[in-house]
Amino acid sequence: MEVWPGSAYPLGATFDGAGTNFALFTEVAERVELCLFDRDGTETRVDLPEVDAFVWHGYLPRVRPGQRYGFRVHGPRDPGQGLRCNPAKLLLDPYAKAYEGDIDWDEALFDYKFDAPDQVNDLDSAPHAMKSVVINPYFDWQEDRHPRRGYHETVIYEAHVKGLTIQHPDIPEEIRGTYAGLAHPVMIDHLKSLGVTAVELMPVHQFVQDHHLVERGLKNYWGYNTIGFFAPQNTYSSSGQRGEQVLEFKSMVRALHQADIEVILDVVYNHTAEGNHMGPTLSFRGIDNQAYYRLVDGDPQHYYDTTGTGNTLLMRHPHVLQLIMDSLRYWVTEMHVDGFRFDLASTLARQFHEVDRLSAFFDLVQQDPIVSQVKLIAEPWDVGEGGYQVGNFPPLWTEWNGKYRDTVRDFWRGEPATLAEFASRLTGSSDLYQDDRRRPFASINFVTAHDGFTLQDLVSYNDKHNEANGEGGADGESHNRSWNCGTEGPTDDVDIVALREQQKRNFLATLVLSQGVPMILHGDEMSRTQGGNNNVYCQDNEIAWVDWKESRAEWSLLEFTQRVVRLRREHPVFRRRRFFHGRPIRGTEDAISDIAWFKPSGELMGGGDWDQAEAKAVGVFLNGDAISEPDERGQAVSDNSFILAFNASHEPVSFTMPDGAYGSAWDVELDTAAPLVEDRPPVKAGNDIEVEPRSLLIMRRAH
Repeated sequence: MEVWPGSAYPLGATFDGAGTNFALFTEVAERVELCLFDRDGTETRVDLPEVDAFVWHGYLPRVRPGQRYGFRVHGPRDPGQGLRCNPAKLLLDPYAKAYEGDIDWDEALFDYKFDAPDQVNDLDSAPHAMKSVVINPYFDWQEDRHPRRGYHETVIYEAHVKGLTIQHPDIPEEIRGTYAGLAHPVMIDHLKSLGVTAVELMPVHQFVQDHHLVERGLKNYWGYNTIGFFAPQNTYSSSGQRGEQVLEFKSMVRALHQADIEVILDVVYNHTAEGNHMGPTLSFRGIDNQAYYRLVDGDPQHYYDTTGTGNTLLMRHPHVLQLIMDSLRYWVTEMHVDGFRFDLASTLARQFHEVDRLSAFFDLVQQDPIVSQVKLIAEPWDVGEGGYQVGNFPPLWTEWNGKYRDTVRDFWRGEPATLAEFASRLTGSSDLYQDDRRRPFASINFVTAHDGFTLQDLVSYNDKHNEANGEGGADGESHNRSWNCGTEGPTDDVDIVALREQQKRNFLATLVLSQGVPMILHGDEMSRTQGGNNNVYCQDNEIAWVDWKESRAEWSLLEFTQRVVRLRREHPVFRRRRFFHGRPIRGTEDAISDIAWFKPSGELMGGGDWDQAEAKAVGVFLNGDAISEPDERGQAVSDNSFILAFNASHEPVSFTMPDGAYGSAWDVELDTAAPLVEDRPPVKAGNDIEVEPRSLLIMRRAH
């Protein structure tokens, strides 16, 4: 086979219309073979002829898209020294843009013998391994553009490509559970009607099924087990053709962009699917184990693990950093995605041992002209020492605010002494983000996410029910801050059902109307349940999927969600770009402060009032005339003013409307205790209005 020297850049397989250039980084290799596979599985091996700066490369004329390939790396094997080369193992290209097939967990995939772990395993892994695929990089984007919606206008919908669409009766069966299914008009119509501006997709980078799950007849449903950082997951493609998942993913992004919906990817750059020292040799381990992974100091046979998955990528190695940055740029420039949510992002900050917000990774992101301009969302924790870093990421970043989730859950289930922190979370968590000049939208607010209870289960279960996972209840969070409203699980008790519905409305209204960026979990708007399972990572079945037929009985909650999202969209006072000051805005005629907190008596809250352990009711005035920032065109922004009256107690509370300086009359805009009641008479200043137990009343200033 004809082989030319080719180029050391770009890494991976690059088709130029006449042939394909292959390039692979490895510092330890003594020889690298490129392995090409025919349709019948016949393998042809070709030595890469050139090496520059530890990159082995070669150009093969006439090798075209659809070609399956892999590498075999010849080099030292000494696990005790962290060296794990074994040419018997076919290795995936870390820069491959697509993969075909899956692994079958045969012993040949491991570089040691099961019955003698200290002996090398020379069985050929190729018949049992996935294959890398050369792709066609050309695609008609049809003038596609990034929506580039501001954070303050963003409403995020966390979704699973398969779980959201696999049971939708109006999507053609052959594309359910795929990128094409998510791009179907009925799915986009649902997102648009809900007011969603961005979908945050759970991992779509190519991942591998875990061995222990396969043995139990389960699957890795969530996908936090990445093996390919450039390739869309092949099982989410409706086409069985090699490399077609790339075109289908691009078509999905194009369709969502045409609907003015952004695409954010949940990405896992902290570890790979190769696991610990007993894991398979699939790619990085056999290419250059010491370069890609953090090894234990003084014991390089073992991996330093801050992720709980067996290994951690070596974030201080320049080629690991290059891999991640190349991947991020690829998904923005070639796949047109609009942002990333970084799983266990504290691990990315561990340049050495401690979490360092000024580590090399964040330096690279900060100066990168492409990556720095998209949405960057951190999951600000990992399982290592000092890993909980909510509020501590650099100013360019936003964060999943776990403190928001915990506080809002505690408030609405009636926990004592939550009022002060609840007020802070409602107004954008300035205690976490203001000191480093971040804005309220640095807080990605959520009450539920993929990890934990759904909204329906949050109000239906006190305890997790993860029996289907087969782990004896050891998996999943045990302290859920949930409340079942009186009985565990499903019930026919009409009072309990009514209370649960009201609590769901409380959570949704609080979430959507808080300062910051709201994130809604897919299906919560239709009361999706997982039967009390709070860790469905291995449930690729009806337990985790959205049941659209059942959900259609819950249209009332969907309509409520649509209504409260519309209220946020129409009123900038709920999505401010700067924190409240608690004082009148300079240069305005209004002598009333931009925010004021009231006791149910109508008096302003004092310092001691916040410390009352049993205080569970509070009112807040949001001054629409005191929005200090201009809009995108530099025009002054003003809005209606609102009063939100929260009552998390089990008794009704009579709220006295504040004096006329704040407004002489108030219209009831929304009542979570009576969402269908319309056209109530205005409430005058100084008069009382009753707020039902465990409810939120939203009032707009009439005049």
